[in-house]
Amino acid sequence: MNMIEKFATRDVAPAQRLNFWNELVGQTYAGTFINAPTAAFDAEMLRWKIGDLDMIRPRSEPSTVGRNPVPGGGGDRVVLHLQCRGQSRHRQERREAQLSPGDFVLSSAADGYTIDLASHELLVVEFPRAALAARVTDLDDRLMTRICGASPGGRIFHDYLLSLWRHGALNGPDDGWQDGVAEAFYDLAALAVRGSDAVKSAGPGIASRSRLEAIVQSRLGDPELRTGSIADAMRVSPRTVQNLFAAMGTTPSLYVLEQRLKRAGDILLANPGANITALAFELGFNDSAYFTRCFRRQFGTTPSAWRARH
Repeated sequence: MNMIEKFATRDVAPAQRLNFWNELVGQTYAGTFINAPTAAFDAEMLRWKIGDLDMIRPRSEPSTVGRNPVPGGGGDRVVLHLQCRGQSRHRQERREAQLSPGDFVLSSAADGYTIDLASHELLVVEFPRAALAARVTDLDDRLMTRICGASPGGRIFHDYLLSLWRHGALNGPDDGWQDGVAEAFYDLAALAVRGSDAVKSAGPGIASRSRLEAIVQSRLGDPELRTGSIADAMRVSPRTVQNLFAAMGTTPSLYVLEQRLKRAGDILLANPGANITALAFELGFNDSAYFTRCFRRQFGTTPSAWRARH
């Protein structure tokens, strides 16, 4: 298994940044290109290959990503785009999918696609089609269809991918587990795809506590997670969201903060070497010092002392 590679346009002269980025993404996924309002493009990317999984984690300002049809074996590969932060609109042939944080979409590498992106962070994986098709028999019907990140399967898949990157960053290459990583990836991706059906069948306007909790859990990394964005995801009014939280004896902001801190505590136990500042930003905090203060109020100790004590 390869080391995680890091790239950033800030290391390039402003006039050359967009050209640099286009060369990089074209080398990573054949036929891919970026259009942006200015050549002084601000972006960064982590790139990692585990067995037959070609993965990247790009962050950038608003842009449009295009991909030309991949000749030859493109039909044998599928691309997964998982929205970590921001919003995106994906188009391939006559299909279209709008993603919010936690959602993902599958597309064929054989056909060109276009993605309109706000300021964002994505997690992208290209992989052989056959392994997932063996687990999702109607895979072709699922392409370019939004897979809801609010389902239990969606949350598990999302957490698995993030924990995989954390492990890779902390421990480096480990060829002994890459086969198991790929198998788990396909199993959990299939679980998330199938689980999305249950969320859809409940109806987009149903304001249930379980759906509310699922949406919050799937989007803890979004710093913009608040009443309005939760209401948009549930397709209900902000007042409805506030009433649901009130019935739980809390408010939207307090509940989101509590869940972020609980997630932070779990991650620090599972990965004692995790960088606390990076963890704070990963969980939607804009200030690591504020994260530490909140953590101390919640658990009575600092994040570093918490992981040392457990």
